[in-house]
Amino acid sequence: MNDLAGKHIVLGLTGGIACYKAAELCRALVKEGATVQVVMTEASEQFITPVTMQALSGRPVYTSQWDAREPNNMPHINLSRQSDAILIAPCSADFMAKLVHGRADELLSLMCLARPVDKVPLLIAPAMNREMWAHPATQRNMQQLADDGATILGVGSGFQACGETGDGRMLEPNELLEDLIAFFQPKALAGKKVVVTAGPTFEALDPIRGITNHSSGKMGFAIARAAREAGADVVLVAGPVHLPTPRGVRRIDVQSARDMLAATEGEAARADVFVATAAVADWRPATHSDQKIKKDGSGAAPTLAFVENPDILATVAKTARAKSGALFCVGFAAESHDLVKHATAKRERKGIPLLVGNIGPLTFGQDDNQMLLVDANGVQELPRASKLDCARRLVAEIAQRLQRR
Repeated sequence: MNDLAGKHIVLGLTGGIACYKAAELCRALVKEGATVQVVMTEASEQFITPVTMQALSGRPVYTSQWDAREPNNMPHINLSRQSDAILIAPCSADFMAKLVHGRADELLSLMCLARPVDKVPLLIAPAMNREMWAHPATQRNMQQLADDGATILGVGSGFQACGETGDGRMLEPNELLEDLIAFFQPKALAGKKVVVTAGPTFEALDPIRGITNHSSGKMGFAIARAAREAGADVVLVAGPVHLPTPRGVRRIDVQSARDMLAATEGEAARADVFVATAAVADWRPATHSDQKIKKDGSGAAPTLAFVENPDILATVAKTARAKSGALFCVGFAAESHDLVKHATAKRERKGIPLLVGNIGPLTFGQDDNQMLLVDANGVQELPRASKLDCARRLVAEIAQRLQRR
């Protein structure tokens, strides 16, 4: 099911060149299952036409408070009452100031003022020149809007249409979509800090070669996103993967198992939950060559010796137990066979309350997964689903267990 299925979103456009991004955002919202009602200010029509937004939303666009299509001639009342949220993207500096002072001289500001504030949330995606964004008046207005209950989605940084570079760009459509989806997710981990490890590790043999595995990191990145959606402060310790960082997640990139352990221990000391999703190499080369190990023509392969890597999950869990067990640890077991047997044994060996098992060759690099939850009460099999859906289910399970502690 699409994440916004059943949601009705009012998408408000105010004056600014970022209106071109609103077209892509509208299309993305519709593809995600939402119905979208576009409301445009007169200034926004200087940058994009109502015809364009009607074609993308599949609904007539409203631009005037005097629109006679509404039987009672009150679109500012009807449209706001019908919505699950009002998203203003782009929101200009002028419109932010208008909202702060409760001005209502056109349809969109009328809707924002007339909406039931306890039922229809207001989300704002600012867009303006970097100097306008940094101006104390704008910053005061933004803070006041937040204090009044609006959700400020922040701004991007980079090259601006005026030719300058800095903060103030409207967030990209995919970022706003992710933020809106996260807004509607239950906040079961609000106030918690979650540390997630993800991806493979890389153990170098020489400057060119090394030992790694097929882990793509997708499951760990999905868990980091799901935890952030649930309201947590999330730190993602990632091995060498090429995946975008989930919105609102702080990422620490590492290479080897020892790098990952050092980064994880520092963050887990102040965390409430640790989810060890990374496929950490069990062994590393005993020595590292400063030069590429080359063939000598003899046909003889080099002799390699290995030493065992530190066990990140066991180390962190042991430290947590020594500190009265405040940290809730979750492990992952990627097996090739006998999943229940190996996952059960691993949970007991690591001394953790919850372990997630899956068949590695069937999930590495894939967009879906099938998981087993193994705890002291037995084994629970979850249906195959997208990795994000699996991650949300796991986060909900973790939240329930935290409440029972």
